[in-house]
Amino acid sequence: MPAPFPVRSVVVGADHGGYALKETLVPRLRDMDLAVQDVGTHSPEAVDYPDFARMVARQVSEGRADRGIMIDSLGVASAMVANRIAAVRAAACWNTEVARSARGHNDANVITLGGKALDPEAAWEVVRTFLLEPFSGGRHERRVRKIEAAGE
Repeated sequence: MPAPFPVRSVVVGADHGGYALKETLVPRLRDMDLAVQDVGTHSPEAVDYPDFARMVARQVSEGRADRGIMIDSLGVASAMVANRIAAVRAAACWNTEVARSARGHNDANVITLGGKALDPEAAWEVVRTFLLEPFSGGRHERRVRKIEAAGE
């Protein structure tokens, strides 16, 4: 099994539906001694999730962050946006089992969460799992390569 990915930096974004949850997660991420880039939104005023999902995904795609976390109301729409960016494997995660599989089997580098779907403690457990779970490699490496090739 490969060594765990050394996560040192995380980019976090949210639309208005995820703003409150983002505000609870960012300090906890900083407490893990991670370099945290908070790309907004910075208020509960209505904004468009594609703008923030794209910012999060690009930071990861361009190597400016090891992992990305995007929060909208349910997490699904932002995953759709993030997965349009090259080299991003975004997964909408609603519990630790999904986050563990997204990392271990799919080498997800971005997760999307739902501010209306998860309470802060449940969301924190999903985020911790996403950050700490290693990619298992093996037969999954071939499958991840096929995911990457699907965009060509």
